[in-house]
Amino acid sequence: MSAAATAAAAAQTRPGAERRWEERVQRAAHPFVYPLLSRIRRPVLRVPRVGVVVTEAELVRSVLLDTARFTKTGPGSPADLWTPVLGPSVLLNMEGVDHLALRRRLGPLFAPAFVNALTAETLGGAAARLTERLLAGERVDAVAEVRDFAGRVISRLVGLDHDVVDAGLFARVSAVTGYVRLSRPRFTEPQVRRARAVLDELTTHARAAYRDDGVPARTVPARMRELGLSEQEAMGAVGAFVLTGTETLVSYLPRMLAILHDTGWLGVLARDRSGEAAAIAEGLRVTTPSPVMLRSVAAPARIGGVAVGPGDRVVLATFLADRAAGAFDPVANPAASLKQLWFGAGAHFCLGAPLAMAQIGTTLGAVLDAAAAAPLAIVERRAQRGTLIPGYSRLVLERS
Repeated sequence: MSAAATAAAAAQTRPGAERRWEERVQRAAHPFVYPLLSRIRRPVLRVPRVGVVVTEAELVRSVLLDTARFTKTGPGSPADLWTPVLGPSVLLNMEGVDHLALRRRLGPLFAPAFVNALTAETLGGAAARLTERLLAGERVDAVAEVRDFAGRVISRLVGLDHDVVDAGLFARVSAVTGYVRLSRPRFTEPQVRRARAVLDELTTHARAAYRDDGVPARTVPARMRELGLSEQEAMGAVGAFVLTGTETLVSYLPRMLAILHDTGWLGVLARDRSGEAAAIAEGLRVTTPSPVMLRSVAAPARIGGVAVGPGDRVVLATFLADRAAGAFDPVANPAASLKQLWFGAGAHFCLGAPLAMAQIGTTLGAVLDAAAAAPLAIVERRAQRGTLIPGYSRLVLERS
């Protein structure tokens, strides 16, 4: 970043504003669990009814990299949660050679050329209109806008018309992820039935798209067929993308915009885009849209001096590990040292990260284009309550 931009940032930053709002957002989503975990001052602590909680970044990374002793398929793992809903063959509940084989087959969907084309096709026009609306003085709810953007991508993923992916569908998806509780390792039977009903609504269309013999493939499910995925694998992948990726983006993007606004960085980046990548990384670090990752112990081990054994549940508190590096600071950029820990590590590093980053860049770029012409202000905001991924239910931007 240029010296001028750094100086401007230092002059405009309002220390603590972003942290106060982030605290509200976190507490609104998890009024009991968030304060409980935030009080932990040890790198590793065994918490009754929760599991072995890990809060130090290097220890989190070491667990993620050791797939022989810490697995996604044992008791208390993601498989316990998601296999009854999504089936046995999705990346988030697999290990070993089967996981690697499926990941390789899905890989071309997240190659730069495919991701860039998908993002441009689905979001390009909408992003341009967002800029125009802000420049015209319209009040824009960033949460609704980002939800619409995510819906455009989902419509391509599952072969739906864009109009079908509405606020009601998002609410049903959010309700499914909202069933997750750290104190409960799996969904109840009624919750599984409701979750399957939501996924069936999506995969009905995705199955038709998968079976579409059009050449070239017009939808992502049809492309999955071309890549050699079975119908079951393709439907599981679609479900996983929708359930785990959508809410993450809808949470992160408004939070990032709020942080940039509260710290004065929104205006700085509008004038000088050289710090944009660092600001995005820092936003991901301090918000950590996937605040917790789960593993099950498969073989006796030690985590930071704490002995664990088969069947133990490991709760990787990535939001604490990431935030330990300090407050939002694109100049020092402590995020660089964490190697995108918020996306995981090793064999399970988020496959969809390139698509997420493309959507983030497109959305932020649209807002910055408007802010370059006239300052933008947040005129209304409200934290969302009772959701798995902390976020805003409303965040309204307006030209000031």
